[in-house]
Amino acid sequence: MSDHCDDLEIRDPDLRERRLFTDLPGQIARAMTAPGWAAHLKDVEPRSVTAREALAKLPVLRKSDIAELQKQNPPFGGLNAKPAGTFRRLLMSPGPIFEPQAEGADGDGAARACYVAGFRRDDVIHNSFAYHLTPGGFILESGCFALGCAVIPGGVGNTEQQLDAIAHYKPRGYVGTPDFLKILLDTAEKTGKDASSIKRALVSGAALPASLRDELGTRGVAVLQCYATAELGVIAYESTAQDGMIVNESVIVEIVRPGTGDPVGAGEVGEVVVTTFNPDYPMIRLATGDLSAFLPGTSPCGRTNMRIKGWLGRADQTAKIKGMFVHPRQVAEVGARHVELKRLRLVVGRDNEQDTMTLLAECAVPGAALQAAIAETLQSVTKLKGAVKFVVPGSLPNDGKVIADERPAG
Repeated sequence: MSDHCDDLEIRDPDLRERRLFTDLPGQIARAMTAPGWAAHLKDVEPRSVTAREALAKLPVLRKSDIAELQKQNPPFGGLNAKPAGTFRRLLMSPGPIFEPQAEGADGDGAARACYVAGFRRDDVIHNSFAYHLTPGGFILESGCFALGCAVIPGGVGNTEQQLDAIAHYKPRGYVGTPDFLKILLDTAEKTGKDASSIKRALVSGAALPASLRDELGTRGVAVLQCYATAELGVIAYESTAQDGMIVNESVIVEIVRPGTGDPVGAGEVGEVVVTTFNPDYPMIRLATGDLSAFLPGTSPCGRTNMRIKGWLGRADQTAKIKGMFVHPRQVAEVGARHVELKRLRLVVGRDNEQDTMTLLAECAVPGAALQAAIAETLQSVTKLKGAVKFVVPGSLPNDGKVIADERPAG
């Protein structure tokens, strides 16, 4: 059994770089047939973008820009290179941001991550990423399908029903958030349902602390993680070496100084910017808002593409909590609905290997009823449950921080 999905993963790095930048001008030219990209990349000559230095001169596009473009020119802000009705699925992520899923095998580049996680033809895989409107479930499902695996579309919630399916179909693998995998195993243990068939997992959408990886390992599940977004698909993935994340073969990754498009120095932490070769929904220098850094050298596993350290936080204050992005503007919306509140700070942490969030709210006249009402508003705005804690007015730092992510990195 090969250790690699194909020979592209072990090709000479210089050959890979030449191939990517030979193909890039054509991808930029195709992107510019779409009105949104034509406006964003105005005055760019695609044939001149044949090296990283030239790519770095192009403007970055931010996810917030996509949302605004989509309001002005629905459904996709003019960034789609073919009509909306010709896509396979029309999806929506929190924000909201609307994304199309194209036809074709493994269009989101998930197969490599699934392969290195140990999934093989005829394996049964349990998929606990969301299938309702959001792209996560479909991104990983397409990678499993490309390898010839069967998929149980578990989605989110309904834990005991999912365990019934697991006990019956006996999947070998799991894709989903690491938190929910722990919930499944904990619930199986409490209820006596059999989830012991799951031996390998590919997780994403939430932090994977070493303590949680170790716990899942002691329970018989070897866990690797991948880094993906709705617009870009799988950007990078871990191998069994667990030494950084290997950049996918189908993307160009840059690390830039946050707030700019300028590449940082070797090993310096900066914002992840990605260019894809998706012909139907191209992304040219999309700034993800995530922080990372390049690692020197190549992976001990033999894959030769560049590596990133993994997720090191957000370039802005946006936090991903239980697989959902929470933005500072949402915290502000909670405050706007409750005039009794002054300064707010949403503190994100971990407890019992689960993400937690607590809204610290300055309030002169606190009360149980108000506390319950704020908690209800917080859930309505963010789609996540969180605690509310009142603090004395003037006690929160005047540092402009709205979301404090106190989870350990990595």
